[in-house]
Amino acid sequence: MSDITFAPEVRPVPIPVREIMPWAIFGGLLMMLAIYFIGAEEGATTLLSNLSTHEFVHDARHLLGFPCH
Repeated sequence: MSDITFAPEVRPVPIPVREIMPWAIFGGLLMMLAIYFIGAEEGATTLLSNLSTHEFVHDARHLLGFPCH
């Protein structure tokens, strides 16, 4: 006799698209908001009147290639 026992085969369960879509849309909107604040929150298009947002995302702007100086 062998001491080896075989585990039952585990199959991945597909996730329906209707369950993924709301989270994908939410994630896309968050990414667009983040890109706005990193890339365009400065000058004429600013939503906030102070420079704290610009200073907070300053290094991310350079990392992603957005000019700011």
